[in-house]
Amino acid sequence: MRPCYPILFLISLLIFVSCADDTSGEAEMARPNIVFIMSDDHAYQAISAYNDKLIHTPNIDRLAKEGKLFTNASVTNSICAPSRAVILTGKHSHINGKIDNLSPFDTTNVTFPQLLQKAGYQTAMFGKLHFGNNPKGFDEFKILPGQGDYYNPKFITQQGDTTIQGYVTDITTDLTLDWMENRRDTTKPFLLMYLHKAPHRSWLPAKRHYTEFTEKTFPLPETLFDDYENRGTAAATAEMNILKHMTLNYDLKIYPEVVEALDIDDRKIYNPIQRMTPEQRASWDSIYGPINEDFQQRYPDMNDSTLMVWKYQRYMQDYLGTIAAVDENVGRVLDYLDENGLTENTLVVYTSDQGFYLGEHGWFDKRFMYDESFKTPLLIRWPHVITPNTTSEEMVQNLDFAQTFLDAAGVMSPNDMQGESLMPLLNGNTRNWNRDAVYYHYYEYPAEHAVKRHYGIATEDFKLIHFYFDVDEWELYDRKKDPLEMHNVYDDPTYADTVATMKEKLKEIRKKYKDSDALSEKYIDIYKDKGLIQ
Repeated sequence: MRPCYPILFLISLLIFVSCADDTSGEAEMARPNIVFIMSDDHAYQAISAYNDKLIHTPNIDRLAKEGKLFTNASVTNSICAPSRAVILTGKHSHINGKIDNLSPFDTTNVTFPQLLQKAGYQTAMFGKLHFGNNPKGFDEFKILPGQGDYYNPKFITQQGDTTIQGYVTDITTDLTLDWMENRRDTTKPFLLMYLHKAPHRSWLPAKRHYTEFTEKTFPLPETLFDDYENRGTAAATAEMNILKHMTLNYDLKIYPEVVEALDIDDRKIYNPIQRMTPEQRASWDSIYGPINEDFQQRYPDMNDSTLMVWKYQRYMQDYLGTIAAVDENVGRVLDYLDENGLTENTLVVYTSDQGFYLGEHGWFDKRFMYDESFKTPLLIRWPHVITPNTTSEEMVQNLDFAQTFLDAAGVMSPNDMQGESLMPLLNGNTRNWNRDAVYYHYYEYPAEHAVKRHYGIATEDFKLIHFYFDVDEWELYDRKKDPLEMHNVYDDPTYADTVATMKEKLKEIRKKYKDSDALSEKYIDIYKDKGLIQ
């Protein structure tokens, strides 16, 4: 007997209308909660779901085991505040106006939290926003001013500033869980933005981790001693080399008096532990004091090679130590969701505002379109939608988050958002996903780290980059044959056809996203007006 489809459809329609008219909390909760977890400068190489050579991150890895791991996620502009602006607005930097860390955020931009709040979501933000003291679209926020501090940090709230004793990663989580437990409206779906300062420079771990991690030794990156041969001037002139530009005091916790006693020109003498209480400082000195004594004895006999390796190990000890606290605290939030019956209807994202160099090419920091900076971790869990323990190699970007969250919540995206909803990749309907290239544009030059302005396009197989302003240089990388990006093949005759194809693709994608040389000149003029360029 044939099924009676018209009757079934009518019953379904009546159920849908009934639910649509129901304004109770039960009907509201049909829409998923969204927990957006973002750290600052967390390299994908430092998450064991991607690579277990440096650190084990079991709690972050849970999101991969119970959800989806994206292996080809990237950013549109690898620097902190612009990346966050892209995430909030769903627009490239040249459209939302936040091209660098220096320019103000245009608050006339409409952000996805504003749209979710308008659609009935309860919204909250805790941790590091990095720009603006009064984020729009949030019922409650407690955010760090600017970069914030690792120890005894100040927070900006709707009721005024407050300083909280303790370690910032733990405190951010305490504030988050306090809101979840005591002020969450159980009749509404919620958007929670849980944003960590760590592992941003200058990498101050918690006591429980620096006692452990300062004893560790880590494998050296294959390209630690990169000499930048066969590439343009941008890589060779950038000021982010661990040996030459990573400071002993600010970055590696060598005390100012030791730096001065050794007669070392350290550029940036600043005491990053100045906010510690006497008790915190005593604990710190009990571990870092012997490190200082050992360095003072060994330094006179060090050459460039041994100093580079020493600096790298100190860098990794502190950087990874801060990540250990992030992983523990992510576990606290995931456990809370489990224990309170929220996991099944909650979309959880873990990401970073961009990637970071962990000694690759001899570097720390980010900014370049090379992979360690350009690619970012992305892990998403959403029970009953995402098949657990799956991987996506599709090209996705932080540009896509806003539309994804709006789509998940059933809220229409504004026409001027430029990303694409990741929903087809989350629910397995990949035939509706057809992106074959992503666009990138970095602006902050001249500035700290001296990474030249550049834009480019990446496909799964190739990456084409154009450095401009004070140079006119092109680079092409074969991503399959040269994953470490050591060989610029732009001038190689065997890649002539690829160069032509990629340039045409670059032209098309710039038109798609409404970027142009004229806009680049506009932003150069802004730097001139500020006196940053002569």
